[in-house]
Amino acid sequence: MTKRVYNFYAGPATLPLKVLEQAKEEFLDFADTGMSVLEISHRSKQWDKAMSEATNLVRELMNVSDEYKILWLGGGASTQFYMTPLNLQVKGKPMEYVNTGGWSTKAIKEAEHFGEVKVIASSEADKFTYIPEDVKFSEDIAFAHITSNNTLYGTEWGYTPSVPKDVPLVCDMSSNIMDKPINVSDYGVIYAGAQKNLGPAGVTLVIVREDLLDRVPQHAPTMMKWKTHAEKDSMFNTPPVFPIYICKLSLEYLKEIGGTKEMEKRNLEKAKILYDVIDGSDGFYKGHARLGSRSLMNVTFTMATPELEQKCVEGGTARGLVGLKGHRSVGGMRASIYNAMPLEGVKKLAEYLNEFKDENQ
Repeated sequence: MTKRVYNFYAGPATLPLKVLEQAKEEFLDFADTGMSVLEISHRSKQWDKAMSEATNLVRELMNVSDEYKILWLGGGASTQFYMTPLNLQVKGKPMEYVNTGGWSTKAIKEAEHFGEVKVIASSEADKFTYIPEDVKFSEDIAFAHITSNNTLYGTEWGYTPSVPKDVPLVCDMSSNIMDKPINVSDYGVIYAGAQKNLGPAGVTLVIVREDLLDRVPQHAPTMMKWKTHAEKDSMFNTPPVFPIYICKLSLEYLKEIGGTKEMEKRNLEKAKILYDVIDGSDGFYKGHARLGSRSLMNVTFTMATPELEQKCVEGGTARGLVGLKGHRSVGGMRASIYNAMPLEGVKKLAEYLNEFKDENQ
């Protein structure tokens, strides 16, 4: 087999090896059609079956009730930054957001095209090192919005904020969807770009409560309406077939290993290994996120100088531990340990970080 590294990039991110091997095996002949999944008609019975299976797996693994529609859309989560306010706007009512970092900031900027936006809580003044506590949204608003995990700064919501009755809570779960069980009924809309925790880039999962579909203005562009895609089971136009197919395989794998409950157990173990290294380094490694806000998915930390960080990144790459450089807007270092990152990879990284500290402190 071709040599594989441990991929700690924030996205596109590592995928389960079993999924990649299955995709390789089926690549030239999908479902006994004699065609690759890249070639097959999206109107064929074979693809219709695969699409339905992917949707049903999301419903099963996240315990999504029939009150919700499950959509597979193109454009990435960034497209949902404006599709959300477009579809959920209510004339005369503001939209409320919590700003916990770069992706929240971008979502807020897009929402401002559709009406008044109020940022009711933010950790920007402290360099986004924490998730605001006891967040409460107002009653007379169109919707509330949070970003459940921040890849740039390594923070993750440890609780679901309360919303008044009739106010839908919207959540961008791109980088931590299915890292643990959640109660979908707490949300009006969940969206997630696939390339961090579900599959490859090119498709976005949207879970939207059905009663919210009629909010969208009639004059809105057809393709920008969630309702358009919900009514056609995400087949109004040609869907991103290959990314959905890989997501289906990943979801099958997640079900096979025990679902989100088992995944939470594994993620807690992986994160603890790295945070223990940081906390036990006597300040050689400094975690960016506060203790109560640490992410299970993105472990962010800094060292004494950028030069030392670069040396660490280069040494890790030489060992097959790639993608450890922090985001360009933040600096420092970052290890993204999404669902598909094996425990062995995290242990290898922890071993390397301990050795690097001993050699350079």
